[in-house]
Amino acid sequence: MILWQLFLSYLKIGFFGFGGGYAMLSLIQNEVVVQHGWMTGSEFADIVAISQITPGPIAINSATYVGYHVGSQAGGTALGIVGALLATFAVCLPALTIMMLVTRFFLRLKGNRLVAGAMNGMRPVVIGMIAAAALLLIFPRDPADNSFIDGWSWLLFGAVFAGTLRRINPILLIVASAGAGIAIYYLPSVL
Repeated sequence: MILWQLFLSYLKIGFFGFGGGYAMLSLIQNEVVVQHGWMTGSEFADIVAISQITPGPIAINSATYVGYHVGSQAGGTALGIVGALLATFAVCLPALTIMMLVTRFFLRLKGNRLVAGAMNGMRPVVIGMIAAAALLLIFPRDPADNSFIDGWSWLLFGAVFAGTLRRINPILLIVASAGAGIAIYYLPSVL
């Protein structure tokens, strides 16, 4: 039963998640945390962080991790693997199906003003969904869930943002941020 709910939830996310993985995060958070309560907001924030640092699209990575989490909670590791495969397949199925259908008509629809207008109309929605995902991670809906954002996080954000404005190499910024994170969050607990 729970695997069927997982499949339907990620199928819905796949159908309505326009704008890429970050735009889909608010839909995923709504399904996983709010609607079904499969995990807490802080657990979801951890999955988002892991999904960002692993290779591949964030929506597919998070589907895999959430599916594993939900399946393993319901019945152990074997069911976790089934849940991971099912959620990943469900989130990919709509895009695969739509792309197979659209590519047949792409050359005819490419210059269509109605299609171009629809795409232009979706751009602001995608930006809004990305902003909503960021706000949901920063300010969780459930007061019991602590946000992972603290003063140090804002300071690191400001430093990296300033670094991007000064055109510092992004790889250097990532490595420096990792070092700062270790120094701020890990070393005090060890010492």
